[in-house]
Amino acid sequence: MLESYKMTEFGFSKYETSCYMALVAHHPANGSQLSKLSGIARSRIYDVLNTLSRKGMVFEIEPGKFVPLPPEELQKRLKSRFAENLRSFEQELAAVTTKTEYEYILTLKGYDAVMEKATEIINHAERELYIRLFPHSGQHLAACIEKAAGRGVGIRYVCMGPMPHDFEIQIEHPDSDSLTEKIGGESVDIIADKEEALVGMFETGKEDLSPFIWTRNKWFVIGNRDSLRHDFYHYFLNKTYDCGEPLTKNEKQIYEFIKKDE
Repeated sequence: MLESYKMTEFGFSKYETSCYMALVAHHPANGSQLSKLSGIARSRIYDVLNTLSRKGMVFEIEPGKFVPLPPEELQKRLKSRFAENLRSFEQELAAVTTKTEYEYILTLKGYDAVMEKATEIINHAERELYIRLFPHSGQHLAACIEKAAGRGVGIRYVCMGPMPHDFEIQIEHPDSDSLTEKIGGESVDIIADKEEALVGMFETGKEDLSPFIWTRNKWFVIGNRDSLRHDFYHYFLNKTYDCGEPLTKNEKQIYEFIKKDE
C-alpha cells in the first residue's frame, strides 16, 4: 500500500493518502487499477475516490477514469490552510492568555531535543548571543551561529576546547584540554538577547538522561549571562597573572567590550 505519513498529519486517512499517492504515480486510472496500486480493496476504492472527489483531490475526466489534483496545487492548498489555521489559533490563544509576571523554568532531556532547542533559540536571536560550548556541540551549531552573526547578531563566544576562531568576541577557556574530565561532561550555555537561556551539561555516559534548563526567567537569564561574562575575565586573569603574558591588541579590545557590556 502506497502511503504518505506526512499527508496523514494534514488530516487525510490512510486510504485517502494511499489512493492519492497511487493516482499521482499512475494516471489516468480506473478503480480497478487503483485498487491494485494502492492495496485498497475494490469494494472500498470507489468510496475513497468519492471522498477525495468531494475534497477536490481527484477528478473524473471521463466515466470511471480519474486524475489527481496536481501535487504542486495540493501543496499550495495545504500551505494556505496551515497559515489560516495558525492565524486562527494565534487569535484564540491571545483571547484566553492571562498576563503574568511568572516565568517557567522547564527541563529538557536528550541530545537531539537540546540541540533542536539550541538551534531554535539561535535562529530567533535578534541582538546578542552569549555562548559557551564544547567542540562537539559547537560543530553541530556552527552553521546557525554563523547565520546569526550574518544577520547582525553580536556573538560572544567562550570555547571549551580548540575551535575555529570565527568571531571577533571569542576566547578559548583556560585548561580546555582537561575541562571534560574536571566537570564530568560537556556543558551547553546559550543566552539570547538577555531574554532566554538554555543551560545544562551532558554528563559523561548519561548524555540522554542529563537535564537541561530552558527558561525566560529574568533573574536566571541575567545570572547565567554574567557567568559567561566572567569566563572572559577568567581568561584575561589566567593569561596575565598565571601565564605572565600581555594581552594582545584584540584581547584588550575584547576586555574593554565585555567590561562595558552589562
